[in-house]
Amino acid sequence: MLYLLAEWLGFEGALNLVRYQTFRFGATLMTALVFGLIIGPRFINMLRVRQGKGQPIREDGPQSHLAKRGTPTMGGLMILVALTVALVLWMDLSNPFVWACLAVTIGFGIIGFLDDYAKVSKASHAGVSGRVRLLMEFAVAGIASWIIVSQISTNLYLPFFSDVEISLGPAYYVFAAFVMVGAGNAVNLTDGLDGLAIMPVIIAAGTFAIIAYLVGRVDFSEYLGIPHVPGAGELAVFCAAIMGAGLAFLWFNAPPAAVFMGDTGSLALGGALGAIAVAAHHEVVLAIVGGLFVLEAVSVIIQVFWFKRTGRRVFRMAPIHHHFEQLGWSESKVVIRFWIIAIVLALLGLATLKLR
Repeated sequence: MLYLLAEWLGFEGALNLVRYQTFRFGATLMTALVFGLIIGPRFINMLRVRQGKGQPIREDGPQSHLAKRGTPTMGGLMILVALTVALVLWMDLSNPFVWACLAVTIGFGIIGFLDDYAKVSKASHAGVSGRVRLLMEFAVAGIASWIIVSQISTNLYLPFFSDVEISLGPAYYVFAAFVMVGAGNAVNLTDGLDGLAIMPVIIAAGTFAIIAYLVGRVDFSEYLGIPHVPGAGELAVFCAAIMGAGLAFLWFNAPPAAVFMGDTGSLALGGALGAIAVAAHHEVVLAIVGGLFVLEAVSVIIQVFWFKRTGRRVFRMAPIHHHFEQLGWSESKVVIRFWIIAIVLALLGLATLKLR
């Protein structure tokens, strides 16, 4: 809104700052952060009053988690509100990538909210049917894919290789939707400990802010040998909103958590990262930067597959962060070590920009 207003006024005087994505990156991050910190206490009190017993805690999980009973969930609503307010204020709302990524973020957030609401209202872990949820996610991702692909090619670019592209044609729409849905559910599976999911999301968003900015610049993309996507630089501002809102949420989610993100937040943030990766033509790099999320998802797939075939478990408990808890690691040790892994993977993802 402010960008369009400044553009209408000809970017005169101090409004000229709004022209630059770097300025709006900082402004968006701070807006989302401050707004999230302001509304956080009221949101948490509202959720606590309305939910009563809070998020159901698994009886078969680590015994230390039983002390978390009564903690409200759906904290992702706070993230979505802060993120959306910051985006509306500072982003170029004429950019189609903005609307595609926002559609996935809010759409997945609504799906997650329905799942959280079903769990809280029934006081059960059984939320919305898995098949129904996936169907809704693919419907949202499909619409976003159509918007994004209308602005970019249907080529798949591989990291570590310069000028190597695989033309997927119409199959790219399915691939793009799969990336968004996969990313959303991978982050959702990671969200099991206080602060575990939100910090790696912030790290991944910061990494893709750099990637999106470079991809949106002709000079930098040519120098690095990465695909140039006109307009993708605006997604750096989108990433800033994720980072700011995420940091505000982490303030309240730090151990012991005053609120849980819930599927409302984890699905939305994961889907947003997937949509940004598709728009920036760095889908494969997302699997590197978000390798922690991939590891969590793969651990569940392996556990279910092996248990159905043999009746035995590979891990003491899945997702894999619970496996380490069962080995005797404290919750804070698991979280901090997983954060370190996320930082290392982000640096590896950035290294692919030069190693081509």
